[in-house]
Amino acid sequence: MNKPWSGSWFDAYAPQRFEAFTPSHVWAVLGLIVCALLLWLTRGFIRSHKLVNEAIRWFLMTVLILSEVTLNIWYVTQLIWDAQTSLPLELCSVTLLLSILMLSILMLFFRSRWLYPIILFAGIGGALQAVLTPNLAYAFPHYRFIHFFVAHSAIILAALYMTWIEGLKPTWKSVGGAMLFLNGLALIVWIVDAALGANYMFLAEKPSTPSILDVLGPYPVYILAEEAIALLFFSLMMLLFEVLPGGKLYARFGKQAMQRAERFMED
Repeated sequence: MNKPWSGSWFDAYAPQRFEAFTPSHVWAVLGLIVCALLLWLTRGFIRSHKLVNEAIRWFLMTVLILSEVTLNIWYVTQLIWDAQTSLPLELCSVTLLLSILMLSILMLFFRSRWLYPIILFAGIGGALQAVLTPNLAYAFPHYRFIHFFVAHSAIILAALYMTWIEGLKPTWKSVGGAMLFLNGLALIVWIVDAALGANYMFLAEKPSTPSILDVLGPYPVYILAEEAIALLFFSLMMLLFEVLPGGKLYARFGKQAMQRAERFMED
């Protein structure tokens, strides 16, 4: 049976294989960094211009939706859709869908405070690890290469948008909430893995491509190590948001620095 849309850029059996830290991978990572920096540097301008704010929100939501839709089109047209590999049960797939829901709810003038910390911590944590050590078989300019980095970057940017533009702030309590979500999701996915003979979230074995899991020990030790790393990473993220402008530590130490400067000037 012939596959439609079987050009090499879309073909599931394209010969070009992805290799980590090649120029195309580095450029994809740099593109994410530049987008995040631009969002940070222009946050005041975006907040003060409603049209720009809404355009960015619509753009992020459109990218996330198209990422999921086109991925399933690719699975179907390439005749490779399989319940063991194609369900949206990877951590980044789940957070992508939650990001769409979060941005959609915002369209209805509600700030989804329960979704936000999940996407901020679990979404950024999972997507950032994926971008740096991709479990990816296809090299640039294959569709899956482009889809992979666009989708994961959009997850990160959606969480940063809600933080820097919409003004939602994480708390130390939300770190615990994100960990509870992560473990609850892992339990559900583990049950699905056992029922389907699948390996979603790599709860059955490590991925076939090189990843950070390779240095975390054998199964199931690497899963426990992931738990500790997730907690450490979420805590470091929380600390980073505390010391950035708008955070409690920034406000506290910034105020103290101003007071010391004023006393110095008076002396």
